[in-house]
Amino acid sequence: MNMQAMLKQAQALQKDMMKVKDEIDNTDFIGESSLVKVTLKGTKEVVKVEINAEDSLDKDDIEVLEDMIVVAINDANKKIDDMTEKKMGKFGNIPGLF
Repeated sequence: MNMQAMLKQAQALQKDMMKVKDEIDNTDFIGESSLVKVTLKGTKEVVKVEINAEDSLDKDDIEVLEDMIVVAINDANKKIDDMTEKKMGKFGNIPGLF
């Protein structure tokens, strides 16, 4: 294979990878716990935090609520990581790419 063909193939691969990465970055991922639902972009930017209004919270429940927010954010982050691995895994592990 000549060098020009290899370069063209690498450019096409890079274009495909950027398209998939863009798709992931612009997808909303929802993480949930019993009291909280959070929405993150694929870039792991927190977009929205929703607290279940049906449950009345006392001051004592604030610590539990804080824990539930952490659980929900971690759940959404795991979904982002799983989707990224699923979609980007086909390109192999290229260090320093993203």
